[in-house]
Amino acid sequence: MAGGSGTRLWPLSRAGYPKQFLVLQGNESLLQQAALRLAALGGAAAPIVVGNEEHRFLILDQLREARCTPSAVVLEPAGRNTAPAVTLAALQATQDGADPVLVITPADQTVTDPAAFTEALEQAAAQAADGAVVILGITPDRPETGYGYIQAGQASGASPADRPNASGTSSAPSNPSTSESTPPSTPDTTAPALPVQRFVEKPDLATATAYLAEGGYFWNGGIFVLRASTWLNALERFRPDILAATRAAFQKRSTDALFIRPDKAAFEAVPAESVDYAVLEKCPGSGVDIRMVPLDAGWNDLGAWDAVWQVAPQDADGNAATGDVLLHDSQRTLVHATHRLVGVIGLQDVVVVETADAVLVSERSRSQEVKAIVGALSRQQREEHTAHRKVHRPWGWYDSIDAGERFQVKRILVKPGASLSLQKHHHRAEHWIVVKGTAEVTCGDKKLLLTENQSTYIPLGEVHRLANPGKVPLEIIEVQSGSYLGEDDIVRFEDTYGRG
Repeated sequence: MAGGSGTRLWPLSRAGYPKQFLVLQGNESLLQQAALRLAALGGAAAPIVVGNEEHRFLILDQLREARCTPSAVVLEPAGRNTAPAVTLAALQATQDGADPVLVITPADQTVTDPAAFTEALEQAAAQAADGAVVILGITPDRPETGYGYIQAGQASGASPADRPNASGTSSAPSNPSTSESTPPSTPDTTAPALPVQRFVEKPDLATATAYLAEGGYFWNGGIFVLRASTWLNALERFRPDILAATRAAFQKRSTDALFIRPDKAAFEAVPAESVDYAVLEKCPGSGVDIRMVPLDAGWNDLGAWDAVWQVAPQDADGNAATGDVLLHDSQRTLVHATHRLVGVIGLQDVVVVETADAVLVSERSRSQEVKAIVGALSRQQREEHTAHRKVHRPWGWYDSIDAGERFQVKRILVKPGASLSLQKHHHRAEHWIVVKGTAEVTCGDKKLLLTENQSTYIPLGEVHRLANPGKVPLEIIEVQSGSYLGEDDIVRFEDTYGRG
């Protein structure tokens, strides 16, 4: 599931380039990490990705970089929460009478122990093949108030002393002198899965603390495994309205290579509901075989900047720094710099995130409140809510490096073999200077090749196109001038990527 907006990681995550596409550590985005984790499963088929139309080329580009070709990319015409998203995937997976075991996972999480993750998933998949609904229950390491919880029962045949505690181990202490602060041991993922007794909403701190003391409670990370038919049958039982409406939209779908597009009008009529509310929370006590496999693999959903700090490498003072950062006399602080040097002096428990067009400074413990800033940006209809200064397109990207009254300057990169649409503008003229690679320029009835340090002029109203015929990326500087410079001043005549 790759359709989230990830607004709590603003200003790095934005509607046009959300959290799942970010590289927060290392060299792989969260989407790429998720795909590679699933590829490690024995016998795993090519994944089905459920996302949205705006991100379709980002999904393909990032998966191809990870050498992972999806079997399908199902594009939601509107956001309807996770239950319809999973239903679209199940309908796609059951084409031609197939009934595979589905591993349902968000695309914006991370784990630090991939081997433990794979082991837990393989155990879950083996039990799901027999018709069970199997959830991964995350071993809690603190009384977290930001997650829902799963209360698990005892494994079949276990004695009361064998009741699993929060770490997935027996509640009977092997060493009575061990202090309560001793880190939990790694759960035995070869043990039988545990029956799910109930799901619990996000608790307050006192309740979460009591859960950890009592044992048997695990975080709900939104990762579950079941046969496609098991999901469809459960949805038919608990929310037949969602199944009928989603099926109607899927039956009217259109297909374009890997892209599957459910009917827009029909999908907008689908009730919006989460997987948990629609099905999973109704399963305990209903006769549905629902189980939980403990997972202790360094899981984190990176739901806010504080969570990013928790999993990031830290120095001796607990500081986590990414990019060109200088720290002095600061402790337990996260600094993420993307475009320039950031210096930090005398800060404790603070988040500083710098991008080309915005800076966030927050108490680390209050970093989830960034949604208030995002909400204000949305109400004011500011571009910083949806897009970065650098905007990705299927052909490459552009970076708006300067702007003033009646002019704008962009740096544009076009991938080898790619081209922009054949287009014209009503309100602006453009001057292109090639700084790297070779440009094929269509301007009216003329076509010319430009190399480094050569330039051309596109008059206002002239039909034109920029293409890269070479084998290396093409970079140009574009200077726009005119009375209106908005991105909506584009009339497209031909487009490789199906944009209107």
